[in-house]
Amino acid sequence: MAVKYELIKQCSKTGARAGKLHTPHGTFDTPIFMPVGTQATVKSMSPDELKDMGAGIILSNTYHLFLRPGHSLVKEAGGLHKFMNWDRGILTDSGGFQVFSLGDLRKITEEGVTFRSHIDGSKQFLSPERATEVQMALGADIIMAFDECVPYPADYDYAKKSTERTTRWAQRCKNTLTREDQALFGIVQGGMYKDLRSMSVHDLVKMDFPGYAVGGLSVGEPKDLMYEILEHTVCQLPANKPRYLMGVGTPDCLVEGVLHGIDMFDCVFPTRVARNGTAMTAKGRLVIKNAEYAHDFRPIDEECDCYACRNFSRAYIRHLMRTDEIFGLRLMTTHNLYFLINFMKKMREAILEDSFVEFRSAFIANYKK
Repeated sequence: MAVKYELIKQCSKTGARAGKLHTPHGTFDTPIFMPVGTQATVKSMSPDELKDMGAGIILSNTYHLFLRPGHSLVKEAGGLHKFMNWDRGILTDSGGFQVFSLGDLRKITEEGVTFRSHIDGSKQFLSPERATEVQMALGADIIMAFDECVPYPADYDYAKKSTERTTRWAQRCKNTLTREDQALFGIVQGGMYKDLRSMSVHDLVKMDFPGYAVGGLSVGEPKDLMYEILEHTVCQLPANKPRYLMGVGTPDCLVEGVLHGIDMFDCVFPTRVARNGTAMTAKGRLVIKNAEYAHDFRPIDEECDCYACRNFSRAYIRHLMRTDEIFGLRLMTTHNLYFLINFMKKMREAILEDSFVEFRSAFIANYKK
């Protein structure tokens, strides 16, 4: 197998677990947060900066790289690792979520999805085979099956037909993959219907993928419902395979995901809100542009030892953000990514010490949503 999961310890009172994921480009500890590099770069960050803050694996997006610069060019460069000078793990999303979020600009059939490019309006087509071929050209360590993301809300009949199609597409992706140095993960769908989630897990596990993602959550549903569906789903996944919750990146959701046994997370949230002047902390969000920080010479987070917090004040970073200086954006992004990567390390340490329940309780008591 190109990717192998090693369970190190599971919390004695919950499903939380600490492990290691072995990939062709290194081994990293889990649970882990993966910074998102949609266009083959994590916005404003260099590879060395990401390594310094402890990033073991990053995510890039098939849809965007398929449209620009094109997977053929990336393959010509020697694959994503060489193209972006990143020698650690890479996971590529299949592009399914991006295609289905285009709404009226796309048409779904059994064969695949015809859509209009958000860049120039040109007509494009992705099928399970095509999405897999593109990801093979990109050369990521972990690639994702092409799926249909069930929106929220969705009626039962639509969710059932969509989930069944995702299962058929997963088999087509598996039939297409020929590279032995890549691991194809299946994606569990089913909307907010527990029986459809169970059906999806059952059908995908029979295909024996090296890892499984939980998709179709954090798509607008209440968080309590997301946690309920997550709990129902994860406990049915194989314990010896990695589990990936797609598109989740706020501290409260990360804690609940780890509680239920998720190993891998990704989200654009930390980099997106950084560009808007919002810092993430264990106590909640801090909007650095607010007037109350104009004369505040403390670091963003007094408990953080990232580059931004070691060297600069809230007042200075506020000034940079208000004057649209690029350095301010970089400092905010540095802080948010460092915070989440370090936050995951703290949860891992708590699991290893069998104190995760206490860690979660202390977090909930101090965190303001």
